[in-house]
Amino acid sequence: MVPVHQAVLAWYKTHGRDLPWRRTSDPYHILVAEVMLQQTQVDRVLPKYKEFLEVFPTVAALAAASRGHVIRLWAPLGYNLRAVRLQDVAQQVIDRWGGRFPDREQDLLALRGIGPYTARAIRCFAFRKPAVFLDTNLRRVIGRCFAGLPFPRPDRDREILAIAQEVLPAARPYEWHQAIMDLGATVCRWSRPQCVECPLALSCRARAILNTQRLAVAEPTAGYHVQSKFTGSRRYYRGRMVSLLRELAPGECLNPALLGAHLKPDWSAGDLQWLMELLAGLERDGLVKVMPGGVSLP
Repeated sequence: MVPVHQAVLAWYKTHGRDLPWRRTSDPYHILVAEVMLQQTQVDRVLPKYKEFLEVFPTVAALAAASRGHVIRLWAPLGYNLRAVRLQDVAQQVIDRWGGRFPDREQDLLALRGIGPYTARAIRCFAFRKPAVFLDTNLRRVIGRCFAGLPFPRPDRDREILAIAQEVLPAARPYEWHQAIMDLGATVCRWSRPQCVECPLALSCRARAILNTQRLAVAEPTAGYHVQSKFTGSRRYYRGRMVSLLRELAPGECLNPALLGAHLKPDWSAGDLQWLMELLAGLERDGLVKVMPGGVSLP
């Protein structure tokens, strides 16, 4: 396994992407990056990551901010509930740990809003612990090279995680995970993998199949519910409502009927109950505040 480790780490030293969250070991900054990168491409995250940390440079700053300020600043990343959950984690770190992130997995998992992937990513990237985890790129590279699965799917994650643990270079978990993620993002892609450029080509158990098999299906993403139609869905209108409320000045509110008229060109009084149900869900999620006089961000 040592030659494999050496080949991958040497490739990473030369070809690794220069990403700002790789220049820090601050667990808060790494948490921000991990949350932003959920369901969002790196290129879209880069400017927002910089802006967000300029406004909220510490976990204490984020914990103390108004919820409305956090939601406003989150635009245009989408999936606005991520902003609420991120601030909730920050507040728990302040309340339970005095502003210092714990480094044990069970303590990180005890923070509401942090799951196994994020807990292990923080342990690896912030504390350099030999924690293993899978994202889309890690699943693909580990699954192909070491499990012989040309198109690994999430239902094989238990098997792939066990292999990932076996092949992990315990002394360099940080560099290994970053290297494998970069390989998946730039070389070992789901369709048209560039095997001739891959440092794992000679040891890859799936290479022969990849060279002959055509990809017929899209790559799956674990843990996310994919809607076949977004425009006109509940999620679409929830996002539109939050976007419209972002345009208000802090403390300003909007009459629900006026909000509905902005949402739907064919708005009618009969849509009010539907609108209030959506607003109730947004309020439960901490994304809006419904008052007798109108609706606003929290």
